[in-house]
Amino acid sequence: MTAADLRVGLVGYGLAGSVFHAPLIAATEGLTLDTVVTSNPERQEQARAEFPDVRTVADTDELFARAADLDLIVIASPNKTHVPLATTALKAGLPVVVDKPIAGTAAEARQLAALAEERGLLLSVFQNRRWDNDFLTLRKLLDEGELGDVWRFESRFERWRPQPKGGWRESGDPAEVGGLLYDLGSHVVDQALTLFGPAASVYAEADVRRPGAEIDDDTFIAITHASGVRSHLYVSATTAQLGPRFRVLGSKAGYVKYGLDPQEAALREGERPGTTADWGREPESLWGRLGSGESPVTGGGSPVPTLSGDYPAYYAAVARALSGGGTNPVTALEAAAALDVLEAARRSAHDGVAVEL
Repeated sequence: MTAADLRVGLVGYGLAGSVFHAPLIAATEGLTLDTVVTSNPERQEQARAEFPDVRTVADTDELFARAADLDLIVIASPNKTHVPLATTALKAGLPVVVDKPIAGTAAEARQLAALAEERGLLLSVFQNRRWDNDFLTLRKLLDEGELGDVWRFESRFERWRPQPKGGWRESGDPAEVGGLLYDLGSHVVDQALTLFGPAASVYAEADVRRPGAEIDDDTFIAITHASGVRSHLYVSATTAQLGPRFRVLGSKAGYVKYGLDPQEAALREGERPGTTADWGREPESLWGRLGSGESPVTGGGSPVPTLSGDYPAYYAAVARALSGGGTNPVTALEAAAALDVLEAARRSAHDGVAVEL
């Protein structure tokens, strides 16, 4: 830590806090992980073991009592806490990063955005999948015009988890803001809107497949964008055979990419950004293919080198924005637009009709 470092308070040390936020904050020049909030003694011990200089406190009251000593609050606690904690932090005069989804509704997200603007504070949403290797590669192909006019964007975030794990993410209580629609759906919808612009209409199918499951675990979302592109998005915990992560079809060519960005797996294994030159890099065997008229499974098309994933870029951008040298990497209003789609998808799945936006 240097005298110029921005001091970060992190709320929550479960999966999001310990695997994603804490390591990325610690790896970012200009930021230092000052305080971790968790009431779980084992997680407190884990945080101190992984970051020996960090303070641990049991509740947010202790954190906000030290608001004057902090420069940024990161909220990585359960979804239902995002809005009240972000509101408290902003009213305490602190910039905020909130894990996705920022809120349960678009209206709440816009209220938070208005509060942040009123207070002149940064409010950013952690949409790390904008820095996935495949997303960065696809964006480069689109920028270079390699696909021509895109007609259809297929995106899958599929898993095979036939037994529910339980916990708030799989709770049927609406107050928990759980289910795959708001979990993985937040990622695939954000990516689609980032690439192809606003949604004009939404159709969705949401099912509860697994015995004992309380909320959607197999969901499909179709977006017709104002640009004319159609996005078909799949999120599932019940997929016995995984499809391509991306299949993008255009007037000149298509791009098909299998496999997931390696950064989450690396973080789960305890690897840290900045410790290896290979961070975010995948083997050539997983490169996607670009071509037309043939299946990539039978060798059609040409391999496209996958750019390295770059989750550290998110917090680097946050640090620059707080220092006056950059812009907010993911705004609350962008997150609200994604929540508009998620809410429309929920209505569509319930009523069996397309919803106009």
